[in-house]
Amino acid sequence: MKIVVLDGYTLNPGDLSWAELQALGECVIYDRTAPGEVVARAAGAEVVLTNKTVLSRETLGQLPALKYISVMATGYNIVDVAAARERGISVSNVPSYGTRSVAQMTMALLLELSVHAGHLGATTRAGRWFACPDYCYWDSPLIELDGLTFGVVGYGRIGQAAGELAAAFGMRVVTSTRTESKVTGGRAEIVSLERLFRESDVVSLHCPLTPETKNLVNAERLGWMKPTAFLINTSRGPLVDEAALAEALNAERIAAAALDVVSVEPPSADNPLFRAKNCLITPHISWATRAARSRLLATTVENVRGYEAGTVRNTVN
Repeated sequence: MKIVVLDGYTLNPGDLSWAELQALGECVIYDRTAPGEVVARAAGAEVVLTNKTVLSRETLGQLPALKYISVMATGYNIVDVAAARERGISVSNVPSYGTRSVAQMTMALLLELSVHAGHLGATTRAGRWFACPDYCYWDSPLIELDGLTFGVVGYGRIGQAAGELAAAFGMRVVTSTRTESKVTGGRAEIVSLERLFRESDVVSLHCPLTPETKNLVNAERLGWMKPTAFLINTSRGPLVDEAALAEALNAERIAAAALDVVSVEPPSADNPLFRAKNCLITPHISWATRAARSRLLATTVENVRGYEAGTVRNTVN
């Protein structure tokens, strides 16, 4: 069985081992694969692993030996799953490996917006405190989270985990979800999407990207938010209309945003959010703790083992 990993570096920059995967067959691992290199590199492979390298209908049509794709991520929109199904190619993903890591990053972004520890640490090292006439200083309001409302858009595993952490800070947790059965134990109050945007001091996005959720955060919904509210996105960049968000931030219609994802990654320099007021952007790393990546690799290996044994795991098509 020939296995080709198209873009292994992000998952494993060298601190994990490919040995278990390599034991399953002839295994070729590329750090990165450019679009024009995919067909040549995957030619003859029965199994292809991809993280963000696109496998389009056209590409799949040029890989007659391909029988199985394992996406080394939870989101699988980079694979044309309908075309794969038509060609008898099974596709798997890795659900839930990063739940706690992404929830942790959500709170890290919230804490940075509310108490600015990173900024204050950097300005202290730059000498600001040495020259301060008072015994302390701050540049922006320092906000206590206790008693504020944390709105979770999408109450799946990560949304629930983020809600639990927010509740531990004393926040009221509300959610808008189509799967009310997930809301258990009184941890979150179910409200309409409009109520969530209007009542929340923090709106945190945790829903998948679908045609229905693209640009879910648009000018109208940003207009529902409090002028003191924060928007956090650790889910998918295209959930947010970036031009509308930049306009809302620059007009101070909302207080701040913290985003670990943007619509195009890596982003272009002309993305309006990089020039917007009070907009913190990190490079899509909420999933990337070593613990989460270890789980991701282990589940990917189990996916390939399952395929080899005739039982496809975590199938998405």
